[in-house]
Amino acid sequence: MKKVIIAIAVVAAAPAFSATIASEACAPYVKHNPGGDYTNAEDREGLQVVEQFHFTPSVEGLVRGASGPLGADISYTLEHFPNHHRALASLTKLALRDKNRKPNGARYTVDCFYDRALRYTPKDARVRSLYGSYLLALGQADAALEQLEKAAELEPDNPTAHYNLGLLYLRKKDYDKARASAEKAYGMGFPLDGLKNKLIAAGQWKQPQ
Repeated sequence: MKKVIIAIAVVAAAPAFSATIASEACAPYVKHNPGGDYTNAEDREGLQVVEQFHFTPSVEGLVRGASGPLGADISYTLEHFPNHHRALASLTKLALRDKNRKPNGARYTVDCFYDRALRYTPKDARVRSLYGSYLLALGQADAALEQLEKAAELEPDNPTAHYNLGLLYLRKKDYDKARASAEKAYGMGFPLDGLKNKLIAAGQWKQPQ
């Protein structure tokens, strides 16, 4: 399975999004064929059909839709595999790029797609990491922290989870926790130096023993 590494960006302010209907129904995911848990080998047997016609490389890269608007193809993918990590990442990028929490063609809002994924697979750490990154981009630091802490708890051997958590601790000026998360991430070989450089700039980096 192709892994998705998402390093969150510490933003100064939330982007302005187009209005959405707060009362919009967010129906729970009901498993059907093809579809199911993106991390389950048996469920993934039907993944090729969905990806071949809807989640193509051009759709994933937000270049152009395969059967209609980008939002429609990504939405179709997530309606079949609600915790499809790469599709969630692409939908998040599309929403942030277009400043629209319900991208053109999508059946639900980005928030709803994350809600559906977490209700179906609450122990999927990658979904929580992606959701935390999205919430932080909206300026919802406390909600993001809840998701990122849970992601690191569920997947303690994932350096990306600790890296993202460290960035958020740094934003909140909790330097001890930020440094601890950085040491865990870099101890597992995380390749980006952003967190370390930010700690150095804040005078809070200590070389691990």
